[in-house]
Amino acid sequence: MRVLTLSVLAFAAAASMALVRVAQAQQPPQVTRYGYWPLEGDSSREVRLLTVVVPPGGSTPFHTHAGDQWEMIQEGALTFAIKGQPPKVLRIGDVIYIPRGTVHRNQNLTDKPARTVELTIADKNSPAREVVNN
Repeated sequence: MRVLTLSVLAFAAAASMALVRVAQAQQPPQVTRYGYWPLEGDSSREVRLLTVVVPPGGSTPFHTHAGDQWEMIQEGALTFAIKGQPPKVLRIGDVIYIPRGTVHRNQNLTDKPARTVELTIADKNSPAREVVNN
């Protein structure tokens, strides 16, 4: 009877931890927008500055931007993937350049939040991102 009780408790603990991971993965990244400003000398584009916090197990969908983007990891680690290429792990201080129209995503495959600061020079009034479903 004692072995059965311990087995049930171990199963319940494992199931609870799995539910926590699923709940974390379902949380969308949290975006803090600092501002969108006109690009001097080019009224058709704007500079965008924001931070993104990706929770443990979370990710962004594959997407593109209507402009060039620079991304720096400030906290944690992210697995960055360009569609069709092997992913790479980005850590604190790593900076990447993402050219306009590049299909990419970030995944947090760790158990701690990851935070980036992102600078984009994009077409004025374009959406922040365009999700790519294929």
